Amino acid sequence: MGADLLYIYCICDREPQLQEVPGKENLEYLKFDDLYAIVKYVSHDEFSEENLKKNFADLAWIEIHARDHIRIIVEVMKSSTVIPFKFGTIFISEERLGNFVSDYFVSLNDNLQHLKGKEEWSVKIYCDRTKLNSQIGEISPEVRNLEEEILRSMPGKAFILKRKKVDLVEKEVQAAIGHYGQSCYDQLAVLSATTRINNLLPREVTERTDDMILNASFFVPVEKVGEFLTIIDHSQEKYKEVGFDIEAAGPWPPFSFISIKEK
Repeated sequence: MGADLLYIYCICDREPQLQEVPGKENLEYLKFDDLYAIVKYVSHDEFSEENLKKNFADLAWIEIHARDHIRIIVEVMKSSTVIPFKFGTIFISEERLGNFVSDYFVSLNDNLQHLKGKEEWSVKIYCDRTKLNSQIGEISPEVRNLEEEILRSMPGKAFILKRKKVDLVEKEVQAAIGHYGQSCYDQLAVLSATTRINNLLPREVTERTDDMILNASFFVPVEKVGEFLTIIDHSQEKYKEVGFDIEAAGPWPPFSFISIKEK
């Protein structure tokens, strides 16, 4: 079959400069009133509902196409405010896409105004519990005082206090994790128009040996991005010795901060 399905990447608020987009082959835009939809015609063989379900079971296929989907949107974002569409969103014709834009026109415009001048950044914080455990005496006065008491105590009492220390260390490690994650989040949230807390990811997904303690998205006004990243750099430098690591990435397509409502 021919390439007669419409694959949509995003809708933006100004005429996109697609000639500046790397890998722009077959990309084009459709204009609906004052909105521009960045699309590509694709074939039924790969993107019909039935074939798309099959391809979604192929992780290699998903990785290639999903990366390309995000890359195209990020390139368009460099010159326009965009409403991103989920990977694999298909319309069967220009008419159907036009009907969608008409039905959601007010909401699309409201979202574009909400998104204008802001960027989505993801922040993930990890904790190496083994490293934090070894440093907790430097952080917690309670642990430090107990360690000093153990050194001064007779063997019998020292044995009991050491057992007490195991529970105290676990308690203080949890408190340090909560305090650090909240403190970092609060500092970044102050600079953000809005935020979103996401689910923590297990090690099987992150492919790391430490534990994720914060997974959040921040919607940051462009003029505050520099300060936002500076806080992350300072926090990373300050706390890396006790086992914390911060990953910040962006700007991403603002999937976390759009809400399209039908008229």
